[in-house]
Amino acid sequence: MLKKNPFLSGTLILTVTGILSRIIGFFYRIFLSQQIGEEGMGIYQLLAPVMALSFSLTCAGIQTSISKYTASYIAQNKHRSALRVLVTGSFLSMLLSITVTVFLYQNAARISESFLMELRCEPLVRIYALSLPFACIHSCINGYYYGLKKSLIPSVSQLVEQLTRVGSVYAIYTYSTYMHAEPSIAVTMLGILIGEICSGVLSVIALYIHLGKLGQAKLLDPLRGFSSYFHHAFELMRMAVPLAANRLVLNFLQSVEAVQIPGRLVLHGMSKSTALANYGVLTGMTYPLILFPCAITSSVSVLLLPYISEAGAKGNFRKIRLAIKRSILACLLIGSFFCVLFLFFGPFLGEFLFHSKLAGTYIQILSIACPLLYLGGILTSILHGLGKAFPAFCFNTCALVLRLCFVLFLIPRIGMFGYLLGIFVSELALILMMLSALSRYLRPCKFDTHKL
Repeated sequence: MLKKNPFLSGTLILTVTGILSRIIGFFYRIFLSQQIGEEGMGIYQLLAPVMALSFSLTCAGIQTSISKYTASYIAQNKHRSALRVLVTGSFLSMLLSITVTVFLYQNAARISESFLMELRCEPLVRIYALSLPFACIHSCINGYYYGLKKSLIPSVSQLVEQLTRVGSVYAIYTYSTYMHAEPSIAVTMLGILIGEICSGVLSVIALYIHLGKLGQAKLLDPLRGFSSYFHHAFELMRMAVPLAANRLVLNFLQSVEAVQIPGRLVLHGMSKSTALANYGVLTGMTYPLILFPCAITSSVSVLLLPYISEAGAKGNFRKIRLAIKRSILACLLIGSFFCVLFLFFGPFLGEFLFHSKLAGTYIQILSIACPLLYLGGILTSILHGLGKAFPAFCFNTCALVLRLCFVLFLIPRIGMFGYLLGIFVSELALILMMLSALSRYLRPCKFDTHKL
């Protein structure tokens, strides 16, 4: 059954490796919390906005476009066009990544002082900037394999990236302890750089072997006929630019939110150190545990886009409707189970895993948002597969603006609980808007193969 159903087998592979990666990452967070403390976790998490914005600008939209057009061309038996899409997308992504790398490296001090409002982030920004070109290579090749509905290489490269990142950081901290030295927080970014280099090299080797199996003619074909590149570049950018713009806007709003949280906690009456500690507990300890089940839902999301895109290209309305309904049902079941689990065992998990009562409190409060948090990614992927990237962008923007209002106006009044309330309200609003947009696809149709 798995051999006959690439969607099911791909989801299974991604889920298994995703769970393994998250388990490794989860214990890595525990290790980091013990090595750098709650304030150090807060400083480390401040890099998340820079990382998200950089990834969105350089490769997020291009990876999704490669996946979509690869799936479309393979469905039409145009394998050479699919290879050209990969080469073109990789070239565009590398140009963007080199530009952003130079910008971040040269302006690390200014970004840390003016945007992140924490000078200790400067070396972290510089080290992270060097990892961008390798991350882009890795992402583009993954997008190509997702379009082929072959998730083994992306899964293995993800696992290798996680293992090398965690292993290198652990080795450096262990060696420093042995030498009675105190390593900098920047070591965490060095681990990211090493992980991206290893996964990027592995992806290139796997792609080279894959192209060799296709035959010499197909291997050389993507390197000829430059006129076809212009067509594919326009094709990719037509989808990638709106997606990248959407991601940039969304990540900018998330960045503003992330940077504002510690400051708003200070307005509530906390010291800067305590505010960073609270932020570190929420984003570095609570979030990884709450979002741990996303190893399953994210796997479905990644493969849903090419699956629904291919069904749309063939006009198979019934296939789309069944995929949407089953995905929503599965997400609600998973979310409900973990909601109950975290609600009753949140305090115990916070104490046992992180030795933090505050983490246990946050886990228990956020448990009620689990079904909504898991369902959001699935619905976004479905909308993208249906060609509704702009409505998805509008919905996510509205939800983020709503959550930002809670950060700006409620945190100074009631502290971090204002932000936790904002997460639940904004996610609920997001799900309702997306379900409304998908309502016509959820109703039975007289003609199952009616073209969209």
